[in-house]
Parts: sequence; structure tokens; C-alpha cells
Amino acid sequence: MSETGSNSMWGGRFATGPDAIMEAINASIGFDRRLFRQDIEGSRAHALMLARQGIISDTDAGAIREGLLTVLSEIEAGNFPFSAALEDIHMNVEARLREIVGEAAGRLHTARSRNDQVATDFRLWVRDQIDAALGGIAALQRALLAQAEAGAGWVMPGFTHLQTAQPVTWGHHMLAYVEMLGRDAGRLSDARARMNECPLGAAALAGTSFPIDREMTAAALGFDRPCANSLDAVSDRDFALEFLAAASVCAMHLSRLAEELVIWSSAQFRFVALSDRFSTGSSIMPQKKNPDAAELIRAKIGRIVGANVALLMVMKGLPLAYSKDMKEDKEQVFDAADTLMLALAAMEGMVRDMQARPDAMEAAASAGFSTATDLADWLVREAGLPFREAHHVTGALVARAEALGCDLPDLSMDEMRAVHPAITEAVYGVLGVHNSVASRTSLGGTAPGRVREQIALWRERLGA
Repeated sequence: MSETGSNSMWGGRFATGPDAIMEAINASIGFDRRLFRQDIEGSRAHALMLARQGIISDTDAGAIREGLLTVLSEIEAGNFPFSAALEDIHMNVEARLREIVGEAAGRLHTARSRNDQVATDFRLWVRDQIDAALGGIAALQRALLAQAEAGAGWVMPGFTHLQTAQPVTWGHHMLAYVEMLGRDAGRLSDARARMNECPLGAAALAGTSFPIDREMTAAALGFDRPCANSLDAVSDRDFALEFLAAASVCAMHLSRLAEELVIWSSAQFRFVALSDRFSTGSSIMPQKKNPDAAELIRAKIGRIVGANVALLMVMKGLPLAYSKDMKEDKEQVFDAADTLMLALAAMEGMVRDMQARPDAMEAAASAGFSTATDLADWLVREAGLPFREAHHVTGALVARAEALGCDLPDLSMDEMRAVHPAITEAVYGVLGVHNSVASRTSLGGTAPGRVREQIALWRERLGA
């Protein structure tokens, strides 16, 4: 069978046969061009170190460093001629550098390999993304704190199983997400600290015979130290996996909040009104206002978690040190980082713009026997009943109120005493939803005073 016939399935896309197929599968410049700043930053630091160590001349190093700035400006201006034939960002930059400075460009790759070069570039890029994500998380936390401060005393239903459980405050609910995001920031910060070691100088896998100064390049690039083992330095992608893992948990938290905004903005709840900026109408039903941004955030977690799983699958069977499989380490990380930043920005906008509806929330909190636990606690505290008996008595009172079509505070004293004679008029003091939340003064509780304490602590932490 002819070569053309054997490859007819590729059609015109690969008209030149296997060479075109190999170029397409091997080239990464279509996506790794995003590493251009980090690649140039690493190369400039490497050139300076080579000159300081007497490995190349100061003249060549100066020409290389200036030439790299020219390449940087060309890429930033959109005038750089990226070539798939040159495979990746490293070869594209080096080829253009040779055109600019001539033979000196060939000395740049002394004492390094594309293996340690890409590992360094990628670490720098992920580190930058972590810094950006930390900023996005802090901005969302500030938006949540503003909501919490406005509604520190607004009462709403607290739910378990999406069933009314106990009254809580709006501020308390907002602070729950501030806490979650605080843990997300902690995970990202931990990952950043652990990854802040420099692979540059590990070369292909075994180090180099040139008298390089790895401490110098590590410091120049803002790393805490060089990676201690050259094999590990070029084959490790834990830093990207840790970023994806932390991003996945953060995205899950955003998805939970998005789900609540979808529920709360529905006609059945009406707890919040979302801004028109983050909602759309229906093409056929004019009364509808759809929480599209929240729904999209809820869906986008799949892309981030999927990226985490995909990179784990790339790395799980690789022997040390570098294998070409590792070209597949970037696209998922790039997409996950973009998706996380977009979701954080969209959620911050929704939270800042949304209008809570305290009346609707309080009405819902006042229904559904949400103060039943307060009644049981009162029976233990004031009437001396064991909690299990108090729980049974409260259940009987809930059943009585349900039969009469009213809530617990609406039961008469005769109705209550018919269930248990120890109940007194004082019980009504704990049955209102405002009394309920005000009584929850334990550390971490929903009482407005406690909420305001936590808001103040978070504002101090965030400098807000």
C-alpha cells in the first residue's frame, strides 16, 4: 500500500506524511509559548551566572541578556514569528536570539539542558499563578466580609440535608466561605513554599561538569534554594500536581457557593437578588432571570479536577528522569489556572453585587420549627430534664404545632403544658429566631457579636 493510501485518514492536514504527523505530535509551541517570560527570565539569569563563573565572556553574556530583552519586547508586542518547526518556546527564543546577536547565542545553552530549562520555566509559571490565585481568593474574601458586615444580625435558616435546622445569621453564613477560602489560600501557600526550589543546573539529568553556581541562579530567580538532586529536579512535577490539587479544592468551594446562589436566587427562596451583570434572561420565558455565572462556575470545577487527574495519569508510570510524556504536563495546568482565576473573579463580582433580602430570609427562618433545638435546650437548662427526654418532649410539641398548622412560638401555654407540666411562660423567650441566634455565643457561633468579632479578625488578617 502506498504511503499516501496508508495515511489517507489524515487527509490534507498531513499531506506530507509521517514527517508532518511527527511535527504535529511533537510540537508544543502552540501552548508552551505562554512560558516566554519565565523562559527569558531564566535564560538571562543563566547567562549572568555563566559570565560570573568565567564560563562565557562578559561580552557574550551582555549581548545575550540584551538580545533576550529584544525577544521579550517582540513577543509582548505580538511581532514574534513563532514556528512549529522549532518545536517549543525554548528553541523559538534561542533561534531568534541567534538572529539578533549572532554566534554568542550559541553559548547560552552551556551547562544546561532543555530538561532543567523547562522544569525551571514551569515552576516559575506555576509560582506566578499561585500568587495570582492568592490575590483572587483575598479579593473574594473581602467581598464576603462586606456582605457579612452588612448582615451580621440578619436571620436566615441554617440547613442540614437542605432542610431547615436552626436559625443562623447571614454574616455567619458568609464567614463560613471566608474560612474555606482561607484554607484554600493556606494550601496554595504551602505548595508555593514547597516548590520554591530551582531545577536550573541539573542539566539533562546528572548535573554538569562546568563550575556553575546554582545558588546564584536560584537566588536571581527568587527561589529559596537549588533542587538537591538533579534526577529529581528534571523529573518532578509535584509542584504542578499540588497546585492542581489545591485549585480543585478551591474550585469545589466555589461550586458549593455557586449552588447556594442558584438556590437562594430562585423564586422559591428569594433570599438574594443577583446583579444583571451576572445573570441572563430566557429566550422564551420573559419572567425568568437565570443565574448563569453561578451555574457556569458550578460546572467549571470539572475542568480543574480533570486537569489534576490527567496530570496524575501522565506521571504515574514514568521512570526517571525525563520522558517525552512530560510535554503533556502543561496544557491542563494552563487551562486549570485560567479557569480558577475566571471563577474567582466571577464569584467576587456576584458576591459584591448581590442584594440579600433580609425579610425573606427571616420569614423562612421563622418557619419550619427552626427553634426546636432552643426549646429542647431550655427544657434541659430550666426544667432539669435529661436531654433525651427534652428531645422527646420537643418532638411531641413539634407534632402538636404541625397538627395545628402553626409554629412553636404560636402554641399556647396550655398546649405546651399538656405535653409537659414543667414548661413556663419563660420558654417564649427562647423561641423567637432573633433570641435563638443571640443565644449562640459559643466560640464560632452564629450570635451577631461573635460574627462581628470574626469579621474584625479577618479584616486584620487580610489588611482590609
